[in-house]
Amino acid sequence: MRGNETDRLALLAVKAQIKQDPHNVLSSWNESIHFCSWHGVFCGRRHRQRVTRLDLQSQKLAGGPIPYNISYCSNLIFMNFGHNRLVGKIPSEFGSLSKLQNFVLKYNYLTGEIPPSLGNLSSLEVLAALRNNLVGSLPTSLGQLKKLTLLLLGLNKLTGTIPPSIYKLSALDGFAVEDNQIRGSLPSDLGNTLPNLQAFSIAGNQFFGSLPLSLSNATNLRIIQVQQNKLTGQVPDFRKLHDLERFIIQLNHLGVQMVT
Repeated sequence: MRGNETDRLALLAVKAQIKQDPHNVLSSWNESIHFCSWHGVFCGRRHRQRVTRLDLQSQKLAGGPIPYNISYCSNLIFMNFGHNRLVGKIPSEFGSLSKLQNFVLKYNYLTGEIPPSLGNLSSLEVLAALRNNLVGSLPTSLGQLKKLTLLLLGLNKLTGTIPPSIYKLSALDGFAVEDNQIRGSLPSDLGNTLPNLQAFSIAGNQFFGSLPLSLSNATNLRIIQVQQNKLTGQVPDFRKLHDLERFIIQLNHLGVQMVT
């Protein structure tokens, strides 16, 4: 089967899973026009008739699960299902999308664990799955995503600890896992291994130990949100962080040396 026919059938599999489409955005997804002209579908210039972008964000689409067939659209670089009402699990088959750079699933009702296969997305720069119902711990394999700049997994039901390899993704400028049930301590060299950090949010979890002094070396930091954890020890000197706009630390035990 030719790639363009594979892509068309994969898109029709998405349409088949949608139970509610109040804006009728999928009404164009029919045989009367080429699928590259369907709403939210964009095809490449070099590889004509191969889907490179799928953007269905903010359409109030209800249904699911997102079909694994999308993994057959091997030229995808951008996929956005954000701000809809989709249910089900993230297909593990998506790990084969080696060209995917932006993967956005935020503000849905997705369940299950984050598939370890997503660690194979070697081109990935943005992974945004905040405000869903994802469970389990972050896969260690996410630490393989060397190009990742944005990791947004807040407002889920994630547990466990952050794999050390994720704290070494030096391209990260945004790291947000707020409002989960994640525990563990922060590595002392955090500000050195994540030098490009601009936003760091771990609020509303169960982190313990001290705030790393090295955070002051991440001089691009604008947002630090660590409230509602179990952090102890002294607050680092952040006077070097000239761009810092928001620093929220309440509901911890900072300034207190806990006796064990």
